[in-house]
Amino acid sequence: MKKICVVTGTRAEYGLLKPLIEKIRTDDELQLQLVVTGMHLSPEFGLTYREIENDGYKIDEKIEMLLSSDTSVGVSKSIGLAIISFSDVFERIKPDMIVLLGDRYEIFSVASAAMVAGIPIAHLYGGETGAGTIDNMIRHAITKFSLLHFTSTEFYRKRVIQLGENPKNVYNVGSLGVENIKNLKLLSKEDLEKNINFSIDSNTILVTFHPLSLEPELSKIQFGEILAALSRIKNLKIIFTKCNSDIGGRIINEMIDDYVNDNHNTTISFHSLGTLRYLSTIKYVKAVVGNSSSGIIEVPSLGAYTLNIGKRQDGRIQGNTIYNSEPIENDVFEKLSMIINMSELPKVNNPYEKTNTSSNIIKIIKENIFSNNHEEKRFYDINF
Repeated sequence: MKKICVVTGTRAEYGLLKPLIEKIRTDDELQLQLVVTGMHLSPEFGLTYREIENDGYKIDEKIEMLLSSDTSVGVSKSIGLAIISFSDVFERIKPDMIVLLGDRYEIFSVASAAMVAGIPIAHLYGGETGAGTIDNMIRHAITKFSLLHFTSTEFYRKRVIQLGENPKNVYNVGSLGVENIKNLKLLSKEDLEKNINFSIDSNTILVTFHPLSLEPELSKIQFGEILAALSRIKNLKIIFTKCNSDIGGRIINEMIDDYVNDNHNTTISFHSLGTLRYLSTIKYVKAVVGNSSSGIIEVPSLGAYTLNIGKRQDGRIQGNTIYNSEPIENDVFEKLSMIINMSELPKVNNPYEKTNTSSNIIKIIKENIFSNNHEEKRFYDINF
């Protein structure tokens, strides 16, 4: 048996990893080690580790590392605390490989500790880019720490190779999020409305907006422009999901609370909808508005439009149902008004969709981990 350690720090990340976690758990040749950290353990963000336990998974380790601060100093101290804590965890559980997803600072801490401990890392979704946040640097750093790379498109696969990774270890497998959509039985509209205590009609949108960690002072200004635009659209109903533990996130969450208090008949907010409710909500709303990567990757496969605001997702490959807006009141108002008045979506072309994503990831991990042929990692030079 080979021990595969999966680490998750956020609700969204767990939702993406869930099919992979299940396949590891049920594989006769693998032993799942599940480590939970970050926002999962924070009362402020809903103690979402309970969702993992409710799904029937045994959590092997719970690692507290999140300080009650959304400043750069607080995040830096959280990173340091996480590295110390995970060095102890890996000494205790001794995994044969670690599976990490994405670009958050919690995952950077895990990758740092694993790299020093000499534990091979399988990293999901390197090669992607955005703007205005530290995510790009973190994502690329994790790529350099990792042995195996699973990208969501061929373009991103080539970018990981451009970062000096050997092509034989870089695989285009598509998006786990899109695979979730295809395989998960979503809630009916009636059941969803009862569950969240909110009615959804053709003028309902889902709003998720995250701060730019490199420019946190702009968060309040930009989100204020968005809220002003939303207030101008008649009969609009809004479901807000709140920010993660990012630099500048608390001010946005406070603005959401104030807006919902002033518009309690037509708005509602959640710290976490969870994977099932989140994807079900997208299926029934008119559009997803904000700057979340889910608006680019998963939303097109659920039959909703996306209004992507600002530069946070700059550089990501986009499908044909995504519209872009500057974080300026008039531009958001005009673009969202246009979307609200549109009919059903055209035929969707989602560049992140491939078949058997999680199964292919497991197959490649097993082929690698049982080969016992791990060469020293070297920089792969491209012939210019």
